Amino acid sequence: MSRMFEKYSGEVVPAMKEKFGYKNAMEVPKLVKVIINMGLGDCKDNTKALEAAVKELGDISGQRPVVTKAKKSVANFKVREGQNVGAKVTLRRDRMYEFCDKLFNIALPRVRDFRGLSDSSFDGRGNYAFGIKEQLIFPEINYDDIEQIRGMDIIIVTTAKTDEEAKELLRLLGVPFKIN
Repeated sequence: MSRMFEKYSGEVVPAMKEKFGYKNAMEVPKLVKVIINMGLGDCKDNTKALEAAVKELGDISGQRPVVTKAKKSVANFKVREGQNVGAKVTLRRDRMYEFCDKLFNIALPRVRDFRGLSDSSFDGRGNYAFGIKEQLIFPEINYDDIEQIRGMDIIIVTTAKTDEEAKELLRLLGVPFKIN
């Protein structure tokens, strides 16, 4: 069992039951999945750069990414239907908890001038999305081996019905939100 799942079972569930008045532990919101998305539109012609970016995303997540393809042709962006334009990974269960633990405790504190994540990035249904500007914050990435600094979007999907429940769940799990 991962460290974050133990924290969820031992600390988060009782705290959430007390705060929101849940009668059953199964009512308490939980993490469902974490989606990591990396746009690689500039790599559409350069297959070597695409492979390097996919390898980096795989090293970060611990799971092989899926290369996403363009659904439509867009002349202004010089993109044809079917071209490789990104990579994504969906993490669930143990890998999700391991990644979240690493993200909240190791990677995010390494961001330059980090003051916390915005608490206004919830979607109204209990899911949280934020972006990272560079992949260098993760310990698996060797600074000398990267060809280009790339950002990524991370979406945390929960079973919470409201943003308030989701925010409290993530705060108890250790997400460093901005202090207002």
